[in-house]
Amino acid sequence: MALKKLLNKGTVYKRSDNRWGGMVSYHDEQGVYRRKSFCAPTKKAVLKKIGDYIEFFKMEIAEADETKKPLRKSMQKWLEVFQYGTVERATYDRKEDCAKHYIYPRIGDMIISEITSADLNGILTQMMNEGYSHSTVKHVYSLFKEYFRYLCYEEHIPKNPMAYVRMIKKANFLAAQGREIIARSDAVTVLNDEEIRRLREAVFTRNRKGALKHQQAAAYLLMLNTGLRTGEVLGLLNSDIDLDKRELSVTRAVKEVGKRDKDGAACGTELIVGGMKTAASKRTIPLNSTAIEMILILRTDRYFGADSPLISNQVGDFTRPSTFRSRWYTLLDFAGISHKGLHSLRHTFATRLINGVEDENGNLKTLTVRQVADLLGHTTSSVTEKYYVRREPNKLCGITDEFEL
Repeated sequence: MALKKLLNKGTVYKRSDNRWGGMVSYHDEQGVYRRKSFCAPTKKAVLKKIGDYIEFFKMEIAEADETKKPLRKSMQKWLEVFQYGTVERATYDRKEDCAKHYIYPRIGDMIISEITSADLNGILTQMMNEGYSHSTVKHVYSLFKEYFRYLCYEEHIPKNPMAYVRMIKKANFLAAQGREIIARSDAVTVLNDEEIRRLREAVFTRNRKGALKHQQAAAYLLMLNTGLRTGEVLGLLNSDIDLDKRELSVTRAVKEVGKRDKDGAACGTELIVGGMKTAASKRTIPLNSTAIEMILILRTDRYFGADSPLISNQVGDFTRPSTFRSRWYTLLDFAGISHKGLHSLRHTFATRLINGVEDENGNLKTLTVRQVADLLGHTTSSVTEKYYVRREPNKLCGITDEFEL
């Protein structure tokens, strides 16, 4: 991208009217010859105007030249101009947090033109050595890749330093941190039988007055029996539930995103209630007896009408995910269960359905991966199998008895 260019330092001359004139020549962004004229009663005054103009001209060039800016200023502008309106708000918040917490403190003050592949690769290695997770470092890598691709596309830089940077392989990453390489399915977090028992006891614990001790705790058992995401269960309206048909419809989700003032600066958080991310996420889920029981408990606790949220706050509005998550950890502490994310309820739901549950006669009841994927709202069953189901080797005991070779 062409930049404006000064052709001289200015010329001064005496005019026929005894005043003084001056002129500065330059090329504009398109390379067209231009000139700027000045006039003043004295030579000194004209020289002052020329000097001021040249300083302003240089500032304009510096401002237009992205390579002369510190990375912090350039990347933040790129985020606000090119990312804010093109990705989901939650995605934008993650990208901005990644930049502010991991990138700016390390190379935020470096000038763009001085950043090399070694600098960028060094950050990834440094974060690995500092014990950050592979996924966190991968977020940094992806943000670098997007940003420097933009600089190349806009011709701000002649070559992309990220072309020579590779994301560290997970096996090498974990080995460098002295951690064991765990199969992805074994890393899925689920609740075991004892933890589920403790959770149920905690949900139904009552205070001295006979009321349930934990506010809207039945919602967590509802998630455990339906596989709903946090945003989905908080987005449920009472009218989305048909107890006669024993089903509920998932059509919206609640998200908590960064709130911004008129200048785009972060100022707290706000709730967004919107549609689903994919067509598969919009679905109908059958309700078992436990799920129905939890819905009735939630309605007994709070009910503001058919068009109000099932899990509402005290005035009938949608509950904030941060509040809902905080109550979950309080419930886990009460039940004596180690902290697990709310998504572990969804993982447990998927794992139990695919690996199977024994009935009272010892028969194993299972669903196919495709059936569970439909219940979870996944577009492909490979996502369900790869990221949501924990292996249970004990289920394989005796499975080859009928396959003598």
